[in-house]
Amino acid sequence: MKVVGLISGGKDSIYNLMKCVQHGHEIVALANLAPADTDTQELDSYMFQTVGHHMIKAIAECMNLPLIQRPLKGSSKCVTLSYSQCEGDEVEDLYELLAEAKKQFPDIGGVSSGAILSHYQRLRVENVCSRLGLVSYAYLWQKDQQTLMTEMVNAGIHAVLIKVASMGLNKDQLGQNIQDLQPFLSKWGETGCNVCGEGGEYETLTIDCPLYKKKIVIDSHDLIDEGREGSPSYYTVK
Repeated sequence: MKVVGLISGGKDSIYNLMKCVQHGHEIVALANLAPADTDTQELDSYMFQTVGHHMIKAIAECMNLPLIQRPLKGSSKCVTLSYSQCEGDEVEDLYELLAEAKKQFPDIGGVSSGAILSHYQRLRVENVCSRLGLVSYAYLWQKDQQTLMTEMVNAGIHAVLIKVASMGLNKDQLGQNIQDLQPFLSKWGETGCNVCGEGGEYETLTIDCPLYKKKIVIDSHDLIDEGREGSPSYYTVK
């Protein structure tokens, strides 16, 4: 089946694309929602990673795939577990994004996303897919996170931390590769934290993987740091 990849730039959405290819699907385009104000890095979104959004075009270039990108204008208005169509909600931005993808690529039949644990996110992606007659492919769903992290590292996912927002993590880990951090993250996960950062503990940028034709090199970055342990620190990368 021809599939559009819903990506944030992080390891999970990219690895799910690799799983789609392994299952015989063809990735024909990438799709992303970015802040309407391009100078903004971090948005208060229940659904979407926005830190690192400036690198989404570079990822599409590395994969040699067309990119469909729209501004994220809505907010998290309907925050119950189930979702019903709600004007002004960020999920409606996702609907418009995937509707545009289907318009540009009528043969698309599925959507790839990196959902692992969040029923909230998965149900909203499935809601939009159902309305558009698309199939949601989330091969990482409910996988043990220790096992999944090992899988991603062994599969050649090279992703660096670009945001930390949890006790036990600190700004010195920004820019480090998950391959190098895996032993630390594995022990950290034993304390009850999400090894893969599914709870928003950290976010990543995938700089290389087997789907890339070339590697992303981070030439420069700025550090945004609130200065308190457990408070968000993140890179703005260029």
